[in-house]
Amino acid sequence: MNNIHVSNSVDLTLFHKIDINLYPLFIAVFEQKSISKAAQILCITQSAASHALQRLRLHLNDDLFVRAGSKMLPTPFAEQVYPIVKQALFSIQNISIQKQQFDPSMVQTLKIAVHDEIEPIILPKLIHHFQNMDLQIKYLSSKLERKNIVAELASQQIDFVIDLEQNVSEKLVFTRLVQDYFVFCTQQKELDPAKYFSSPHIGVSSRRTGILLEDLYLSKKDLSRQIFLRCQHYSTALQVLEQNDQAILTIPKQILSHLHLSSKIQIFELPMKTQDINLGIYWHKDLQENPRHHFLRNEIAKIFA
Repeated sequence: MNNIHVSNSVDLTLFHKIDINLYPLFIAVFEQKSISKAAQILCITQSAASHALQRLRLHLNDDLFVRAGSKMLPTPFAEQVYPIVKQALFSIQNISIQKQQFDPSMVQTLKIAVHDEIEPIILPKLIHHFQNMDLQIKYLSSKLERKNIVAELASQQIDFVIDLEQNVSEKLVFTRLVQDYFVFCTQQKELDPAKYFSSPHIGVSSRRTGILLEDLYLSKKDLSRQIFLRCQHYSTALQVLEQNDQAILTIPKQILSHLHLSSKIQIFELPMKTQDINLGIYWHKDLQENPRHHFLRNEIAKIFA
């Protein structure tokens, strides 16, 4: 393994041999585990990225990454130098940022990942707010893939994730935008707690398996229900609810307010107390002091204040 020698002095005569532009590529490949994705982030061709990586390999006398299936995995030396290189690039970046006067008109894009059931709550208000500021922003709302959000936020493929509050990663920061709570819908006219739990329920989730959020809350009270249908969208669930006069759909009230509801369907408070649902934005903690990011976070917070 290569050894890293730390010195307290800078030998300026060595820098004519060092191409600092190669190191953002190193970080991108390390975090994305893909040369093609790294090239996309850096806005260069895959061929250019491959040639640049080869130059860095020769310079550092290490393979840096080895292919394992479809992924590029770091060598032990790459694992060792990654935090050092990233910290050095952050230091250079922060020096540049501190000397720049931020102008909101510099914001050209806003990229968020959001669950499609939450999108109607967030996106129209967000676009309306920035249009009132006369900012010419292009918006991109993409499907939320929870397993990828840390890498996508770190590489700035997306600016923010908008999702329910949960323990995702210590590398992310969360701020609440909206507080919500569960209600339930049914064609039944009157329900007591026993009837609620004995009725057939509809569950909504984009995941194939795994406990639903409302069931997680119920399990804490040693309560359970019988789900006869698990589907991907609340709009589908409401259509099924209209066809089944005994079924029950438990749903966040904010999401329900953005959906069409048949006149046959009644809305009730839950027969038991559950904790509130916090909906908000996640971002990578390394961007905490970034002026563009700071501006966007503050403006988004104003919308839902």
